[in-house]
Amino acid sequence: MIGFQLKRTTLIGLKSLWVHRLRSGLTVLGMIFGVCSVIAMLAIGEGASYEAQERIKQLGSTNIIIRAVKPPETESASDQQQMMLQYGLTYDDAERIATTIPSVDVIAPERHIRKTVWHLSRRTEATIAGAVPWFCRIMNRRIAVGRFIESLDMHTTANVCVLEPHVVETLFPFRDPLGNAVKIGVDYYRVIGVLAPAGSNASNRNTSTPDMRRGGPGIYIPLTSAKRRFGEVNVKSGTGSRDIERVELHQLVVQVKQPDLVVPTSEIVRTTLERFHSQKDYELIVPLEQLKTAREIQRTYNIVLGSIAAISLLVGGIGIMNIMLATVTERTREIGIRRALGAKRKDIIVQFLTETILLSGCGGIFGVAAGVLIPFLVERFANMKTIVTPWSLILAFGISAMVGIVFGIYPAYRAANMDPIEALRHE
Repeated sequence: MIGFQLKRTTLIGLKSLWVHRLRSGLTVLGMIFGVCSVIAMLAIGEGASYEAQERIKQLGSTNIIIRAVKPPETESASDQQQMMLQYGLTYDDAERIATTIPSVDVIAPERHIRKTVWHLSRRTEATIAGAVPWFCRIMNRRIAVGRFIESLDMHTTANVCVLEPHVVETLFPFRDPLGNAVKIGVDYYRVIGVLAPAGSNASNRNTSTPDMRRGGPGIYIPLTSAKRRFGEVNVKSGTGSRDIERVELHQLVVQVKQPDLVVPTSEIVRTTLERFHSQKDYELIVPLEQLKTAREIQRTYNIVLGSIAAISLLVGGIGIMNIMLATVTERTREIGIRRALGAKRKDIIVQFLTETILLSGCGGIFGVAAGVLIPFLVERFANMKTIVTPWSLILAFGISAMVGIVFGIYPAYRAANMDPIEALRHE
């Protein structure tokens, strides 16, 4: 019996909405845009947050990264021309951290040199990194082809190198780089391997780490070879000036034994460096802390985006109320006849609420479909990572249904409380 009444009420509602199909369609369209915008904006925000977190994870959740930073210049220009500026990290820093802090597992030192790299007639500006054999293990990198630097290369100060993908694209666009040589400075280095893109789960436009986009390493050679071939003194000549800098190490990656020891260890490392560095010529980066911050920002970002998109659902709900109030006015005589034939107030309320739910439900269903399609199109044509989560679909559809019910209660209540006699007199 209940099922028959529900079916009959639904059919009457559909017939009523079909009579004014243009008006009903425009109302549904408002709900579609509202639901679609909620899902699409949350998907874009989720994708952007995912990429940021992946790039942070690429640095290693158990790593502490220490980078050399040029201190503020306090000397006059004339003094700088006569003096050698010495700053940054040292081999003593690396040994001190490794031997005095029990929670440290291993350290990977790096030295960077900016040079022009040649292969036949092709050239590119790249940062050369003197690295150690365990670099890939610590930095979560893998080799695409060939191999990475080994201990024997370190001991023999071999002229070998490993390339990042973007350097391969520039110097070897049409041939296999393995076994070929690149010229760095006055020496030739044999290519023994190519690294896989960092953050392989990210989209194509973000396959590089933050380091590479800021001019980070593009070619890796043994640390011993970098020290012997290029030394530790860098001379930059300009118009009427010459800068002389001495830096032993540009970066230290400290890997901690357990994730819960990362933050305490970073404080010990910071205290140790402050004790032996008279000037602030380094910076500490703790990816684990950055990851936690990124997740907190993601939650805030989703709330803001969801709230902004929900406003369009509110506008759609106002549209539903408006059309239902107009429908009540138009159907006043019908309501009076139904009341005169024995329909109760709850029957009138159920009838108008059913029509409201049909409007918001159809808008929610089509809006979810459009909300799934739009992020797909954005990812395909705008090359932007998007992630549609199940909870965003449930949230958007749930809000649309709730909006339909909330904004349909008043028109239904108004229709149910009409005086049957006055309703029958209405023209």
